[in-house]
Amino acid sequence: MSELVTGDAVVLGLRPARLPSRALAAAIDLTVVFCVFMLVSVVVAIASVTLDEAAVAAITVALFLLVLIGGPIAVETLSHGRSLGKLACGLRVVRDDGGPIRFRHALVRGAMGAVEILMTFGAVASIASLVSARGRRLGDVFAGTLVIRERVAAKRSVAVPPPPPWLVGRFSQLDLSAVPDELWLSIRQYLTRMHQLDPGVGGSIAGRLADELVTRTGIAPPQGVPAAAFLAAVVHERQSRDARRVFAGARTASSAPPASPVPAVSAGFPVLGGPGATGFAAPAGGVAPAGPVGPAGAVAGGSGAVGGSRPGHGPGQEGAGASSAGFAPPG
Repeated sequence: MSELVTGDAVVLGLRPARLPSRALAAAIDLTVVFCVFMLVSVVVAIASVTLDEAAVAAITVALFLLVLIGGPIAVETLSHGRSLGKLACGLRVVRDDGGPIRFRHALVRGAMGAVEILMTFGAVASIASLVSARGRRLGDVFAGTLVIRERVAAKRSVAVPPPPPWLVGRFSQLDLSAVPDELWLSIRQYLTRMHQLDPGVGGSIAGRLADELVTRTGIAPPQGVPAAAFLAAVVHERQSRDARRVFAGARTASSAPPASPVPAVSAGFPVLGGPGATGFAAPAGGVAPAGPVGPAGAVAGGSGAVGGSRPGHGPGQEGAGASSAGFAPPG
């Protein structure tokens, strides 16, 4: 990783390209350029059959300069540092401050490349790249450029370390709705990298994050609990809640029975829901039932039961199939 500082004092973490990847990109570029040069040379040779030797030599030198030197310069200028070989290898030429190159940078690189790559068969460029700490050849040094790697292998995400077993479930009643996503991200980053930090620095960061978390939730950690363990336990609680919410939603969506019509009841008000209903609409001025809702939506008997005995029956003389609320079971 190369740390470049821009004019705004921003540190850029760039990965300089090393000799193997640069050599492969240069080989691809040179192969394409030489193929184009040979094709153009054949066409020009056919067209200049009637010319003398001096004219042919001048045309050959012009082709060499235009195709082998001017071609890469034009490609790097128009593509902002990405030739065909660099594109295939995931490389790019940038300025020392991380910005895109311009024509003058490509011109210096191309002129120096004719000397250190074409005339010496890449020996000077290879030695300079091996000696340089950032893998730069002489053209990069004079032009103020750097070849970086654009495609970097993705790192595997690091899991948050679990809290101590004696802290699991201790914060199940904690209100986490006021904690912003930025704070969660900071806590997660600290927990995944706390073993790489200096103990003193890590302890101060954990204390600051714990204080901010306490400010958001309004509940302080138990006495004697380290700040890092408190943070891990709260993050574990949040992950558990998210997992329960997701699994409950998936279970409800997969096991919900099809809706069925509810039979009307002779008491004059509808019963809400069917089996497992949790409530119903009570009539105006009526007394809310005290008993649980039965399987068919009828209210079980109790001191607050609505209705009474059926006509023609005295108290305690309900029929065998009648409910204590005075409703005959449907069907």
